[in-house]
Amino acid sequence: MLSSAALMTILDGSIVTVAMPAIQRELGFSPAELSWTVNAYLIPFGGLLLLAGRLGDLIGRKTMFLAGNAVFTAASLLAGLATGPGMLVAARFLQGVGSAMASAVVLGILVTLFSEPKERAKAIGVFAFTGAAGASIGQVVGGVLTDALSWNWIFFINLPIGLVTVLLAIPALPGDRGLGLSAGADVIGALLVTAGLMLGIYTAVKIEEYGWLSGHTLGLGALTVVLLAGFVARQATARAPLMPLRIFRSRNVVGGNLAQILSLSAMFAFQVIVALYMQRVLSYGALQTGLAMLPAAVAIGGISLFVSARLNTRFGERNVLLAGLVLLVAAMAWLTRVPVAANYTTDLLPVMLLIAGGGLVLPALTTLGMSGANADDAGLASGVFNTTQQIGMALGVALLSTLAAAETKGALAGGATEAVALTGGYRLAFTISAGLLVAAFVLSVVVLRQPKESTVRA
Repeated sequence: MLSSAALMTILDGSIVTVAMPAIQRELGFSPAELSWTVNAYLIPFGGLLLLAGRLGDLIGRKTMFLAGNAVFTAASLLAGLATGPGMLVAARFLQGVGSAMASAVVLGILVTLFSEPKERAKAIGVFAFTGAAGASIGQVVGGVLTDALSWNWIFFINLPIGLVTVLLAIPALPGDRGLGLSAGADVIGALLVTAGLMLGIYTAVKIEEYGWLSGHTLGLGALTVVLLAGFVARQATARAPLMPLRIFRSRNVVGGNLAQILSLSAMFAFQVIVALYMQRVLSYGALQTGLAMLPAAVAIGGISLFVSARLNTRFGERNVLLAGLVLLVAAMAWLTRVPVAANYTTDLLPVMLLIAGGGLVLPALTTLGMSGANADDAGLASGVFNTTQQIGMALGVALLSTLAAAETKGALAGGATEAVALTGGYRLAFTISAGLLVAAFVLSVVVLRQPKESTVRA
């Protein structure tokens, strides 16, 4: 139930991408406006996670989860009924708000609901599967629904899932009264962090359009830093802080979140860039691209669901995390030699199987990143962890897409064919992805420690 809600919200971030040409054609989006069908969802989703996580601790995580699913489901109906660009963008924004409300507290509910380490490992494995496989599945489902029915159904499909999730969650989830708003209703802090995160994610998703050194990027980036620095200063002095800084006394909380930024930057950028490579260089269609990436989703899902919990219990999350990172580095290294005329079986399928390392990395990172949180801060820790996930994804795509485009532009100027130039840019992106994963490995070795026992209690 919790995982189905997470799958729905994560899947919705990617399912729209393959339907964008049909949406543009039918609703009259301009090329510049079209990107807002994605950005209008990502910005509130990433920007509100931290606030939603803390509010879940204050008013009750079950209440926040149910409210978030209700908002997301209603917004999905509005999106499917959209008759123009403004209506669809507004609905996508509301979807992002609902996703943040529900997603921010899921981990907090899981770690308090499953207090026994073995059961918790299984639950986190299932949750990690939904996150890792959701985006890949979204591309396949989006292609099928758009081709067989219409683009509207990529949103209508959320209605039965959302309704069933809410109806099952009401009796199944234990009630929690929360700490009360008086325990952390820091309005100034909420405004600072929400504005800073939303502005930062907006700046990241627009880097490819404006460039890293443009006035737009540097100016908004500086303002983001000022807002977030003001938030940290506020939390150090506020009587009832929104985010008590004590949560960062745990090296696993800090290290787990930093390792996640590095890992997700590489993994999500891989998903976007390898899809571009297959479509723009190998001339795959949208559905063909989704099916080509399906082995990666199946491999990650199989490892997350059936293997990761057992390995974590036997060898410890830290060791499993390191092994998974080695597999991911190998996958990116393989792609650094991808040719212009690739054979799927020999050049891409091995990568899709090595990406199974993500099924080891994500559950282990989740457990380690949440291991330093106490019961009162579980929702906050969940919000922080989900926020760094979104930051990593946004920064990874922005960084690698921009560098790949610059490499391609330089090769074209030097007389290379489009296919050769594009391939060179993508190879550079995969090389940097490998470097990010190596950095995550080193950070994990130096900072993370295997917890002797979970500190979270229901």
